[in-house]
Parts: sequence; C-alpha cells; structure tokens
Amino acid sequence: MDKKLRVRFWILVFIVAISGFSQGMLLPLIAIIFEGDGVSSSLNGLNAAGLYIGILLISPFMEYPLRKYGYKPVIIIGGLLVATSLLLFPLWKSFWFWFILRLLIGIGDHALHFSTQTWITSFSPERNRGRNISIYGLFFGIGFAVGPLMTPLVHISESLPFIISSLFCFIAWGFVFFLDNEQPQHTIAVQSLKGTFHRFYDVSTYAWIAFIPPFSYGFLESSINGSFPVYAVRMGIEVSSVSLLLTSFAVGAIIFQLPLGMLSDRYGRRNILMIILFCGFILFSSAAIFEQNVNILMLLLFLAGMAVGSTFSLGISYMTDLTPTQLLPTGNLLCGVAFSLGSLIGPYAGGLFIQYIQSLSFFAVISGMMLINFTIIAYFGRHKMSKQLFHS
Repeated sequence: MDKKLRVRFWILVFIVAISGFSQGMLLPLIAIIFEGDGVSSSLNGLNAAGLYIGILLISPFMEYPLRKYGYKPVIIIGGLLVATSLLLFPLWKSFWFWFILRLLIGIGDHALHFSTQTWITSFSPERNRGRNISIYGLFFGIGFAVGPLMTPLVHISESLPFIISSLFCFIAWGFVFFLDNEQPQHTIAVQSLKGTFHRFYDVSTYAWIAFIPPFSYGFLESSINGSFPVYAVRMGIEVSSVSLLLTSFAVGAIIFQLPLGMLSDRYGRRNILMIILFCGFILFSSAAIFEQNVNILMLLLFLAGMAVGSTFSLGISYMTDLTPTQLLPTGNLLCGVAFSLGSLIGPYAGGLFIQYIQSLSFFAVISGMMLINFTIIAYFGRHKMSKQLFHS
C-alpha cells in the first residue's frame, strides 16, 4: 500500500480499537452493576441483547447511505452516536433507558464496523487480505481486552467508566475528519428494501458458509462477556478476578489474530477455521471441568482466545474470497447480521441457562456450539463455491 492508503488503514484500525474498548467495557460492567442491584440473569441478558437488536434493526437500511454517500459520512454518524450514548448512561440509571442506549450504540457500532470493514476489504490486495483483516480484528481485540479492566472502577464511581469510554470515542471520532471520502467500487443502484433483500439472497448463495464463523464469534463473545460475569460471581469468584479472566481470553485472541490471518492466506480459510473451531470445542470442554480453579480457568480461556479469537476476521476474509466484488458491501453487511444474531442469542440464552440449569457448566453450552459449527463447515464447505460475476 502507498502512504495515503497506509494512513487511512491505520486510522480505520484505531477507530475499531476504540469501538472494541467500549464494547469490551460495556458488557461486563453493566452485567455486574445489574447483578449487584438484584436484576435476574435472564433480564440481565436481555439488556445486553439491546446492542445487537440495534444492529439487526438498522442492517437492512445501511447499504443505501454507504453506496450513495460513501464511507466517511457513515463512520462519522456512527461514531457520534456511540460516543454520545456512552456519555448519557450516568444521566439516569434505569433498566429500559440503558436498554435504549445500548440499542443506539448497536446502531452506531454497526455503522462503524460495516463501513470500516467494507473500506478495508475494498482496497486490500487479495494476497494480503487475510493479514489486513486480521490486523483489523487484532486491534478490535486489543480494545476489547482493555475494556473489562475498567470494570473495577465501578467501586469508585458507576459513572466513571462510561465517561472515560465516551472521551476515548470522541478522540477517535475526530481522526475520521482527516480522511478523504470514497464510495464503494462497482456501485449499483439501491432503490428499495426489496432490492436489498434480493442482494442478501444473491450473496447467501455464494457465501452462506462464511457467515458461520461471525455467528459463532458473536455467540461466544457476548455470552462470555455478558453472561459469564454473572455465572462467575454466583460461583464466588471476585469481580477483579472476573475482569482478569475476560482479559485473558481477549489477550489470547490478540496474540494469534495476525498469525492465523497469515496462515489462512497460505493454507485456506476453511482449513484454518476447522482447526480453530475444533480446538475451541476441546478447550471449552476442559474449562467446564476445571471452572472452580481460577488459575487453570484463566490459562484455558487464554488458550481458547488464541484458538477462536480470530473466527470473526477469518469469516470476513472467507466471505470476501467467495463474493463478487460489487457485492462486498452486502457481504460485509451480512457478516455483521450473522455476528449480531449470535450476539443476540448468546447473552439471553446464557442468562436462561444460568437461571434454570444448575447441573451443567456454562462452558458446556459454548463447547457444544463450537462442535456444531465445526461440523457444518467440515461437511458443507468441502466444495468451493464459484465466484462468478452477475447482475443484481
């Protein structure tokens, strides 16, 4: 990449890192605040799902502004919405007010991620695509790893983590104004919701298998960060230890994000995805056995992060390999939808599991999901889908 593209790439990566920081802070922070206030685990999970409901609600309407106005305006609006919503949390402590704020953050975050992902995949050469998307995922992971470390600040002031996160978001938002706007290549007319859903169908016929990893990671990330803190506190684990457990998983993901992306460039996305999903199944099954030992659990979550922390970025690269160029915005949009569906199911299913099933480990749910997704990719991904051009 030339100098201009490198500057653009790193600004986009920085924005994503701050977005990861705010998400990584928000899930365990609110879960622990509500648990301390006596909110049931199922309602706690429902509130966490607000972010992903926002993503799903806005998804059908994201393609039109991106194609018409370009990447920069969508990122600016999304960043402003996230930063402002975070600043409003201390204003009124209410279950439904916080639910609405999380829904708005979901809309803003989706605008950020959809625009940045599509922009990066559009200017990344195929030989380096896995590496670039892995760097994108790496910095999101770094932000997400640092986020839970803000949770202990709740003992100083419940407002403090929200204010700090909002400040960081405004700083990142300011860098967007240094970028020159661009529009997606091969822009096609987006005139109706019917046309949008037709493109959803077209992309799905080519790349539906690539939506499994983002779904898997969404379920994993949201259930670990949204439901596991409740499960851990009820087991008697200290809040400070919970934040370290969450961080150990995120740090593991950071360490192997780039190497796995580069390996996928060399050996194929499907092969790497099958390996990491099966390793995730083994490691989370082991976590279910050793969950009472914090030190062993921290090691297992660290190793699990190394294995499965790249499933989202690998899924995007896999989708890009399978999807015609003019439909990449739609493909990125559907990756976000798949991630959101997994994220939506994760915390609520986790909350119900914690509330009604005491005889089985929380980690058994995650290991089972890993095994199912490994089986789907191993069986249905054997034949590479043709990447032909067509007219929508």
